[in-house]
Amino acid sequence: MELFFWILGFSLLGGVLSVVIASSFLLLSDSARNKAVPHLVSFAVGALLGASFLGLIPHAMEHEFAVDAHDIGLTLLLGLLLFFVLEKMVLWRHCHHDHCDGHLPAPDQQGHHHPSQDAKNKATGTLILVGDTIHNFVDGILITAAFMTDLHLGVVTALAIAAHEIPQELGDFVILLHSGFKRSTALYYNILSSLGTVAGALLAYFTLSDMQHLLPYILIVAASSFIYVAVADLIPGLHNRVKLSETIQQIVLIAAGAIFIFIAHSTLH
Repeated sequence: MELFFWILGFSLLGGVLSVVIASSFLLLSDSARNKAVPHLVSFAVGALLGASFLGLIPHAMEHEFAVDAHDIGLTLLLGLLLFFVLEKMVLWRHCHHDHCDGHLPAPDQQGHHHPSQDAKNKATGTLILVGDTIHNFVDGILITAAFMTDLHLGVVTALAIAAHEIPQELGDFVILLHSGFKRSTALYYNILSSLGTVAGALLAYFTLSDMQHLLPYILIVAASSFIYVAVADLIPGLHNRVKLSETIQQIVLIAAGAIFIFIAHSTLH
């Protein structure tokens, strides 16, 4: 029962609390928010990669699971391809900037959206919520799988998810606001979407206990999702900032994210 409360608490951390923290950034000015988001993204890159290579993959390859290394590699590869396909299907779409040209149609020359464009914007906001709910549901499953493997790994995995969720949810807030949602409505729907993490965690808790042999593969799928998000989604956005000072900041923050996961994992052990 103690494990249940650990899973419940950290799935809330990875979901609802991340939304609340992200919403607080909307109180900042546009310039302050634009400065903060790249720093959050850089830190998230390090946290996701650190959780993958320092926690999830090593635990999946532990001798107690007796999993062949080739199976681990194949699962990792298939996981990366899976998340590529999901993103292509716009089911797993992330945005970490105030403006996402891929989501929102451009206004006319007077800066106004036509009614048909407003309808498209609203549909875009709805699609973002659907995609995020699926994303959060999967995150919940991954958090539970990590906790059922090792308590410390569960904490590290949840922290990495939270580090990524904050800039992602901030981007989602901005998209919803641009899509015509009121701020209170956007917060309400984002919180509902974040509960997908709890739902996924609870479902996994009651089903994975009888499927322990699947845990190493779920851990590798978690690692592949973290690696994909970091390398294919977050890092390309960092390349838009090419000044030497910005590059140094990115390197330092990526390293800080990885070190944070390393210290958290080592301290908990």
